[in-house]
Amino acid sequence: MADLKGVYVATTTAFDANGDFDAGLFRAHLDRLLEAGADGIVLCGGTGEFAYLSDDERREVIETGARHIDGRAGLIVNTSAIRDKTAVYWSQHAEGLGADALMILPPFFEGPGAPGVRAFYETVNAAVSTEIMLYNIPVHSGFDIDADLYETLLNDLENVGSIKDSTGDMVRLLDLISRGGKVFNGCDPLAYFAMQSGVAGCVWGGANAMAQQSTELWALTQAGKLAEAQALWAKMQPANLHFWLNEYNPNVKAATNMRSGDVGACRTPAQPLNAEEQAALTAALAALD
Repeated sequence: MADLKGVYVATTTAFDANGDFDAGLFRAHLDRLLEAGADGIVLCGGTGEFAYLSDDERREVIETGARHIDGRAGLIVNTSAIRDKTAVYWSQHAEGLGADALMILPPFFEGPGAPGVRAFYETVNAAVSTEIMLYNIPVHSGFDIDADLYETLLNDLENVGSIKDSTGDMVRLLDLISRGGKVFNGCDPLAYFAMQSGVAGCVWGGANAMAQQSTELWALTQAGKLAEAQALWAKMQPANLHFWLNEYNPNVKAATNMRSGDVGACRTPAQPLNAEEQAALTAALAALD
C-alpha cells in the first residue's frame, strides 16, 4: 500500500477559451500546487470534471498530469466508471503511469445494490496491484458506502486500503476512522475538524484556490499547534463553506482563477458565475486576504 497522507488536491482541469483541454495551463497549475506544498494530486476527480471529458480527453489529462508530476508528489487517479470492465481499463492505464492509488466510485446512475457494488470492486481488485481508494459521495453516485461495507471491503480485498468520504457527516467520518485503513475527508467545510480527528488526510477540491493555506493547515494540526490552526481556519472556512453550499465546480474554478492562476471556465453545460454569484464568492474569499 502507498503511504498516502496529507493534502491531496483534487485538481481542476484547465480549459482554454474554446472549452478545449489546455495542457499548458494545466501543467502551470500543477506546478503552482506543488510549489505550495501539496502532498499529492488527484487527477480527473469530480472537481476535474471527468464526467464531461471524452475518453481521448480523459486519457490526455491523466497522461499529461502523471508525466508532469513525475514523482514530485503523490498521485491518485480517479478511474471510476459505470461498467466494471471500463473501470478496469482506466485503472490499469493509471497503474501503468505509476499512480499511487486509484480512486473509484461505486457504479453510478441506477447502479446495483451492495452485492453488485462488492462484485464491482472485486473485479477491479483482481485486475490491479495498486491501492484502491473507495470514493463515497452518495449525493452524486446514488450509493452510500457505509462503515460496515467499507470495513468488509477493507478486510476482504487486498488492494482496498483507503476511502475518501464526502458525505459531510462528521459522525460517519469518525465511524470510518474507527474501522481501520486510511480515511480521507472529502467535505471541504469539515477539513479542519477532520484533521484533528485522525484522518490520513484530505482530498480537497477547494485547495485549488488556497493550496498554501491548505497545506499549512495540515502541518499546524499535525504539529498540535491548534491555536494557530484555528486562526488560519477562521480565514479559510467562509470560502470552503461557500463552495459546499453553492454550485461547486464553477465556484472553485472562479476562486482558483482569482487567487491562483488561469484554469479557464468549467465545461458547459455548467455556466460561469453571474454578477451576484461572483460578488458572493468574492465576499467569502475576503477573509483570506
